[in-house]
Amino acid sequence: MSLAPLLAASPTIQVHAFAAMAAFGLGIVQLTAPKGTLPHRTLGWVWVVLMATVALSSFWIHTIRTYGDFSLIHILSIVTLVALPGAVLDARRHRVAKHAKGMRVLFLAALVIAGLFTFLPGRIMHDVAFGTETAPD
Repeated sequence: MSLAPLLAASPTIQVHAFAAMAAFGLGIVQLTAPKGTLPHRTLGWVWVVLMATVALSSFWIHTIRTYGDFSLIHILSIVTLVALPGAVLDARRHRVAKHAKGMRVLFLAALVIAGLFTFLPGRIMHDVAFGTETAPD
């Protein structure tokens, strides 16, 4: 495992990846820690900012192009940017079950499932985790 491929990537990809990794770690804490506490609310805002950073930064990443400069993953970025304020609003309106479900779905879809695709061969995170593929002599 080496961060070299990620550190050699563009600043946008670095911001995107490090924000995603931080959101993943913090998301695990948020999902397992006591709810409704000041730390949960404070860290929740940090998580929302991290997720917005991940989603927004994706619009400047064009390594996979399905539709012009964009791919299907950009649809998930739009959904994330729409769902985040809705989930925050649910919490502020004390719709706790709806808030919890929305945040769990965002964590699973936007971080876990989308994140797994970054480990496919030829992707930067694959090279980070498993090393750079080299052609045989």
